[in-house]
Amino acid sequence: MVFLVFVGRFLYIGISKTVNGQNLSQRTQQLYKRNQVLKATRGTIYDKNGLAIAEDSHLYTIYAILDKSSINYKNKPEYVVNKKKTAEKLATVLPMSAKTILKYLNPKHKAFQVQFGAGGSDLTKNQRDKIVAMKLPGIKFLETPSRLYPNGNFASHIVGLAQPEYNKKDGSQSLVGTMGLEAWYDNILKGRDGYRISSVDASENQMPNGSQTYKAAKNGDDLYLTIDSQLQTYLEDRLTYVQQQYDPVSMTAVVEDMKTGKILAASQRPTFNPQTKKGLSKSYRNILVQDAYEPGSVFKILTLAAAVNTGTYHPNEYYKSGSVTIGNATIHDWNNSGWGTIPLSQAFPRSSNTGFVHIERDMGKKKWKSYLNKFHIGQKTGVTLPGEQAGFISFASPVDQAVTSFGQGVNVNVMQMMQAFSSLANNGQMVKPQFVDRVTNSEGETIKGYQIQKVGTPIYSAATRKVILDNMKKVLNKQIGTGSAYKMPGESIAIKTGTAQIANPKGGGYLKGDSNYIFSVVGVTPANNPRY
Repeated sequence: MVFLVFVGRFLYIGISKTVNGQNLSQRTQQLYKRNQVLKATRGTIYDKNGLAIAEDSHLYTIYAILDKSSINYKNKPEYVVNKKKTAEKLATVLPMSAKTILKYLNPKHKAFQVQFGAGGSDLTKNQRDKIVAMKLPGIKFLETPSRLYPNGNFASHIVGLAQPEYNKKDGSQSLVGTMGLEAWYDNILKGRDGYRISSVDASENQMPNGSQTYKAAKNGDDLYLTIDSQLQTYLEDRLTYVQQQYDPVSMTAVVEDMKTGKILAASQRPTFNPQTKKGLSKSYRNILVQDAYEPGSVFKILTLAAAVNTGTYHPNEYYKSGSVTIGNATIHDWNNSGWGTIPLSQAFPRSSNTGFVHIERDMGKKKWKSYLNKFHIGQKTGVTLPGEQAGFISFASPVDQAVTSFGQGVNVNVMQMMQAFSSLANNGQMVKPQFVDRVTNSEGETIKGYQIQKVGTPIYSAATRKVILDNMKKVLNKQIGTGSAYKMPGESIAIKTGTAQIANPKGGGYLKGDSNYIFSVVGVTPANNPRY
């Protein structure tokens, strides 16, 4: 009777080719099909001269199979056979002693496989190849896509970071940009994976006459930045020196080709090393665009430009320096006692707040507000970095309007100021700051070249520019200027210094104390026709 039941069951399977609702022919085809993802290579990021700043790499994690049931189709062991010998061999490559490795190979509790902790992770291809050549049974590797940042602390917040991300659907890992240009250009850098579906035998060897479906991977495009590595390295060194000498809470520095908008070097402190991730937890914010601040007296460049261009700047007019009262508020110069009664021509080089209050009042709030709008204050630059803050202008009351003339009551980001200052090189025409010189495909063909992006229309005339630059040169004058320390013999430069109070985050005015200030300086060269 049992025999008849089996015969009947086999006849049913043979005719219907199904078991438990599954088609056996289809199931057999699936067993002998191999689906392989062909990973695309993420595009490389280069500096302006073609030096690699960020490129694809692969890291490996070593593990050991211990379970003796792991036998391959040739009946050979796929587990660690000689633990002592294996430990001694691995110790010649891994940063671990044979004794430590042997402890991992002899876990306290039964395990199918084991890893070797930090010492067995993030191995290079060279380390992996050395171990593979040893032909140790049971020793396997997990491959992890990674990104190589060979320069360490180098425009870290500009270049950004790409990190492995786990795909729950297929169990694969891919690099994903998480900050900086790596994040902004993620879609063009990452490329597109391909696939291969092929027929294989029981040993997973491809069958010679088997079917195959294939789609090639499309590697990611490459970015060539405007950054100059030599200049960037020097900038990083200078920032590190200042950080060690004076320990500021934060710093930023930017070098720009003002005529084109190309950023040649830019960085900040605190920063991090994208290769080792050291410092990342304390410096995740890109303060070049994600932090807004009150710029202080460097903003007087914009005020002076507006006043001169509207014909309301009267340099020979005298005013009493030291303090000025607007409504119920008294505004002081940084030198509380002032310099007596002086001409408005000295307000800029002396960085006199009270002088600029007079200039703003002569101009009138409507004209001044229109120029703030022309300079795009309170508007994002659209620079290719994530998380840009637009900032804002407080302009409701006469006091608000007065203090904006010397860079308080107005919040900006660093790139907004760089965009505004670019007008000095282009007779009043602002250009957008840019970090990418060109985009090329994996074959090296240029997909997108550099284009200067003008922002708005010219804000002021060439004649106005000359007045501004003449005033910036006076800042270097030892008798009346605030920036004589920046004078460099034989160099043609013009500057403006700035010292801004820091708004109390709890509200109610500004923080007190000698260290609660934002110090800034903008310099241009050559002084008569700036380029940088």
